[in-house]
Amino acid sequence: MLPSQRQPEHLHAIVDMGSNGIRYSISTLQPPTARIMPTLYQNRVGISLYDAQYSASGERQPIDGPTISAVVASFQQFKQTCADFGVLEQNITVLATEATRTAINSEDFRGEIKKRVGWDVTMLPKEEEGRVGAMGVASSLPEVSGLVMDLGGGSTQLSWLVKQNDRADLQMPESGAVSMPYGAAAMSRRLAEAEKLGKVGELESEVQTAVREAYASLRVPKELDEAARQNGGFTLYLSGGGFRGWGYVLMSRHRVAPYPIPVINGLKVSRDDFLGIDVVREAAAATHDNENAGEGIFRVSERRAGQVPAVAFLVTALSQALPQIKEVRFCQGGVREGFLFTSLPAEVRAEHPLVVATRPFDTARPSQGIRNLLISALPSGITFNTVDDYNGVFTAELLGAFAGLMYYHSSHSKDLQATAALRSTTSGILAGMHGVLHESRALLALLLCARWGGSVPPSDVSFKQRLEQLIESPWTLWWINYLGALAGLLAAVYPAGFIEEVQPRLRLSARWERTGKGNPLLCLDIAFGSRVAQVALSSEIDRIDKAGKKKRRIGGKDGVGHRVEASLRPQ
Repeated sequence: MLPSQRQPEHLHAIVDMGSNGIRYSISTLQPPTARIMPTLYQNRVGISLYDAQYSASGERQPIDGPTISAVVASFQQFKQTCADFGVLEQNITVLATEATRTAINSEDFRGEIKKRVGWDVTMLPKEEEGRVGAMGVASSLPEVSGLVMDLGGGSTQLSWLVKQNDRADLQMPESGAVSMPYGAAAMSRRLAEAEKLGKVGELESEVQTAVREAYASLRVPKELDEAARQNGGFTLYLSGGGFRGWGYVLMSRHRVAPYPIPVINGLKVSRDDFLGIDVVREAAAATHDNENAGEGIFRVSERRAGQVPAVAFLVTALSQALPQIKEVRFCQGGVREGFLFTSLPAEVRAEHPLVVATRPFDTARPSQGIRNLLISALPSGITFNTVDDYNGVFTAELLGAFAGLMYYHSSHSKDLQATAALRSTTSGILAGMHGVLHESRALLALLLCARWGGSVPPSDVSFKQRLEQLIESPWTLWWINYLGALAGLLAAVYPAGFIEEVQPRLRLSARWERTGKGNPLLCLDIAFGSRVAQVALSSEIDRIDKAGKKKRRIGGKDGVGHRVEASLRPQ
């Protein structure tokens, strides 16, 4: 977003004063990208208000003067940053959670901030903290349906949430969430005390009982419970620094290594991987030894690694106290994201983040027309192959995002087009988009790469292969190649991406037939308008046909793929 597009009335500065650190951010809620809440500035100051409230002997104490002075100084620095960006005073919000809420001298602490900085501190009650955290999770993904946990430094919140794609309404408990005093820092202290006194078993029973009672009090809707039973268990959505650290450790031990997507938001792991306690402990322990040598786990600080035993303790309790968990999704959304997402109109919250993220790169009205042509090239019905769920994978939202970015890399040299497109969702123009699954990042990157021929330089071959390994079905990889070839034809017919309403240059229609041997045959009918020179497009049509050749199948000539027959038809 250009500086000229940062209208002050749409800028919002948030101070998230948590237990383990203070997070500062400036975001824009300016249309048309308000749904993904683009971040213009962010910083974290590692002041632990939780640790500041305990003496060396473990006794509870007020937040000390030096800590208060450090907090005030960092606030004053951020106030200058807000002025540099032109954030309006009424759009600056300071939010405080567990550590500030329970501090012995909370009132004096907040009064000092007001006196020396001029900002009021908004205290989030326990239940409201959980509600805001749940909204942060809702902002992090297109759809949410399951249990939600937010692990902070001083407390953890448990709730449930249902948010369907394209639906403005969100469902969650009336109480918001249940707050329990088992944050990562608090749990580390409690666990150390229990080990010293030989009362680990008592602490384990306490945590399990608290989690069971919390879950029972949430009154999970019957529909959500039944859906979980039918699907083999709940999806558990996790946010908060302690859980994100756990997620990064799991990412470092993923079957696809090194893992190609660096952002934690949208990462999915199975129940078994999530409960790989010993693996996570071992990896975290190594971080203590290797961090100074630059060999630690990415995004896992020594402090986070030191909290892993406590988080492992909590994870074990969750596995025993909660109903069956099928899979886990890690979310970046927290207090900042939840507060901003809550302020958005319902119709904006209902928008699909993948579509919203590509809007700035769209021109006039190309994507809708191009998207519709892409959809028309996917035959309806089944492929005579129940494992080939191309209609479920290549949704209108994904194809809309693909269409919106199909032309973006046209200005690049041919040497760069495919590789720049491949990196677009991880370190390129879409890397910072909020609310997108890892699967979607991989799919869109591979589609855009295929649009430019799919050939990448040796430096990116391994990266492309690792993205492909994140795709669950080889059939999906074949369809990516088919759609990439099709995109080449669309770009040749519509070089500027604009489709006229009257007398279209191209019509597509796809259907399934059978070959002489009874195998599926994808028939694509191509009808050009009178102004199109068909002869000049023969290479693009040949490329679509070649996508169906045996040598282009995934896994070799006996691998996965469909035969394709592209035929010219009168319009």
